[in-house]
Amino acid sequence: MEPNPKLDPITETALRSLHDIAVPPPVSWMPQTWGWAALAAILLVALLASAFLALRRYRRNAYRREALRLLDAVASDIRTPLTRKRGLQGLAEVLKRTALAVWPRERVASLAGPHWNEFLDGSAEVGEGHALERLFDDFEYRDEGSLAALSPSVGDDLLLGARRWIEKHHVPT
Repeated sequence: MEPNPKLDPITETALRSLHDIAVPPPVSWMPQTWGWAALAAILLVALLASAFLALRRYRRNAYRREALRLLDAVASDIRTPLTRKRGLQGLAEVLKRTALAVWPRERVASLAGPHWNEFLDGSAEVGEGHALERLFDDFEYRDEGSLAALSPSVGDDLLLGARRWIEKHHVPT
């Protein structure tokens, strides 16, 4: 058997005249109309704007994150009866420092007693500011013995009220 059989001349001529199949060019990934490009540009701008606004909000709320860290440090003192007075003083300091980080010093630094309560109540969400009134009306002026006798739930209520105020107080722009 021959490895390559001899073809007749007409078949050889026909085979030599054949060409490869013409393959169409690949389909472009670019949109063919300007509307899709405009939509992509609008979506890109919206994505960049939302990222910018989220970063700005994150930076503006840095004082809140710091205040919550300080509040967590004070919480252990409030929950321990022997150090409750120091913890309540620390809580008042955290709230004042938080307010000073946002509002002008002239407006906040001189506030005390009922005026400070009104400020906290006015800057909190509706119904949230009353939880801290007991701290500034009564607890700051008690001795350590009477504060140690308080139930732990009172300290937890104060911490919860302070946490809510720090997280949700309204800052006028």
